[in-house]
Amino acid sequence: MNKSYSLHKILDEEDCPFKPEEYSWFKFGDKYFAKKFAEELFSNFIVEYGETLLNQEEIIILPSPYLSIPTASNFLCYYFKEKINVFLFNNNKKSCLESKIYRNQTYVTDYGNLDFEERVKLISNDTYYIDKDFIKDKFCIFVDDIKITGSHEHTVNKILNQYGVSGEFIFVYFAELINKNIHPRIENYYNYFAVKGIKEIIEVINRETFQFNTRIVKFILNLNFTEFNHLIENISQQRSKELFYLAISNNYHQILEYKENLKSININ
Repeated sequence: MNKSYSLHKILDEEDCPFKPEEYSWFKFGDKYFAKKFAEELFSNFIVEYGETLLNQEEIIILPSPYLSIPTASNFLCYYFKEKINVFLFNNNKKSCLESKIYRNQTYVTDYGNLDFEERVKLISNDTYYIDKDFIKDKFCIFVDDIKITGSHEHTVNKILNQYGVSGEFIFVYFAELINKNIHPRIENYYNYFAVKGIKEIIEVINRETFQFNTRIVKFILNLNFTEFNHLIENISQQRSKELFYLAISNNYHQILEYKENLKSININ
């Protein structure tokens, strides 16, 4: 059985229910806002679903699918899980466990401007793996930052059906586009609200609360060679090494658009 919960409802293109600048920084790796959003999400979610959680023998929590480099929503999920576990601890219940859907991404396109059909088509070539025996017949919470077209939820359900996984599933979102008259490109309006280019990328990387995620790694590797070198010169060597090791762990060195920039990082 599937259920869905979202904290913020997007009804009006001109009236954002959350601070878009904070959401933008969150999407590009500032964990301060991941924690803030998770706390807001939990405090409202638990009002509606607290009793349901206490009635479960086992709870599994899963972030949006990724291979090696976490998505921004993975950090939202991390802090959300912390809050749930404190709630369960205070009620003498077992802590929730974490699982993951492995995703081998095949494209470099930013799908934030695409509609549902375009998104589903784009991600249809990706491959996924889930430990079906681990989550079978469990109460599973799938955490993501925003629901725009529902392509993420559609894909996860397709994976669950493909693997024959039964259970009780709830999809939890920080925000959801309710007004379907608003074009899905609004997602990229929020994503890039505060992060317009290389200047803001350097700024966020140099924050103490920063951690690389898929979005910012792909953004950086897709820069032209001049901008890329400017960025590398303005971040620490440790950050450059993190970028390199994460990128190759996700096999980005085998993607043509990323090869030149990756080869230029000096990790010695």
